[in-house]
Amino acid sequence: MPIKLKASFFNNNRKYVLENLPKNSIAFINSNDELPRNGSLKHVFRQNSNLFYLTGINQEQTFLILSPNHPDSAKRELLFVRPTNERIAIWEGAKLSKAEVTEISGVENIKYVHEFELLLADLMFYAENVYISTNENLSYSRFYNDADLRFIDNLKIKYPLHSYKRLSPIITKKRLVKEDNEIEMMQEACRFTKQAFERVLKFTKPDVAEYEIQAEITHEFIRNNVKSHAYQPIIASGKNACTLHYISNNNICKSGDLVLMDFGAEYRNYAADLSRTIPINGKFTERQKEIYKVVLKVLKKSIELMVIGKTLNILNKEVGKIMQDELLKLKLISESDIKKQKKDKPAYKKYFMHGISHFMGLDVHDVGTKDTKFEAGMVLSCEPGIYIAEENLGVRLENDILITNGKPINLMTDIPIEINEIEKMMEN
Repeated sequence: MPIKLKASFFNNNRKYVLENLPKNSIAFINSNDELPRNGSLKHVFRQNSNLFYLTGINQEQTFLILSPNHPDSAKRELLFVRPTNERIAIWEGAKLSKAEVTEISGVENIKYVHEFELLLADLMFYAENVYISTNENLSYSRFYNDADLRFIDNLKIKYPLHSYKRLSPIITKKRLVKEDNEIEMMQEACRFTKQAFERVLKFTKPDVAEYEIQAEITHEFIRNNVKSHAYQPIIASGKNACTLHYISNNNICKSGDLVLMDFGAEYRNYAADLSRTIPINGKFTERQKEIYKVVLKVLKKSIELMVIGKTLNILNKEVGKIMQDELLKLKLISESDIKKQKKDKPAYKKYFMHGISHFMGLDVHDVGTKDTKFEAGMVLSCEPGIYIAEENLGVRLENDILITNGKPINLMTDIPIEINEIEKMMEN
């Protein structure tokens, strides 16, 4: 039976936000826009992660208002949803009823979106501080006037004398530390990712196309009712593996080359993130083994370092030193290179260009900064790699790691990674 998040989970998340809002405050959380694809078509809708975290509602045109000090207790939690009608039911499928929304979210007071303006003046009258949730991911580049920005602009025109503040820091602090139920979601995402990888091990052979491997992964996800990838998959054979965000996935896989795969299932909005590198013909060459063993060694050492109190900045420095020593042994860099290196561009970066880790959860690159201290319950990736463009060779290995009060837990410990495991499964 599929596992899911309980209404009590969303109730507790809203309670946390309500308790951490200053007196006489109101908070607004929008759903994501429905983005146009082409003509009359839209891209597949993906809910705003903060709104999902507080309600569990995956439906478009959804809106949450939290007003902890409103004198009418029924107006302290209001959830607005899109009403259904006969036409919508025929063309799109019926939208959630108010009773269904309450069952999922735990919010008792459900309104329809057209009622929002009727209630806004009353809600704003009792508030001095207005908290609004926006996308504050450090890697996000805002390229259009999204739902949050449009809402802020409209609200400021109507109510210019209120004090406008950021809600994201409050929600981020809670989202960073995962509840047991969230870990279950991520473990399920990892389980389906494992199944897809094992399918690929049995499928991959010389002269298949990268997109055929991607198709096998997608097939396995859909077969298990996994609605989507957590991100655009990378299937990079040969020299393509040296392009970190290669997503064309349209080359033919040649015997003697490796193929680097970076993909993950999204299960009930929670992400898995896996990287594996395998030999297309089923057997690693000696040079490939040499590089692979080093990356695997760095992965294992890096996981051991992922403990309470560390930060991504600290972890990157520690792993950078490990990688530097290993690249010296491989003679890819020299002592002279290290002496001449610049502080902001160490010598090892020529072959290991990216960071070792990122936070994970409702987004594959989840909330959190490079200075956020690790706490028990946080989940992060661990993904060392070596990319040798002059040899058309790239190896990256990645697992998802749970920080605990003791040793870190590898959520992907049962996904094949050792050379003999991979070769044996490909042979069979």
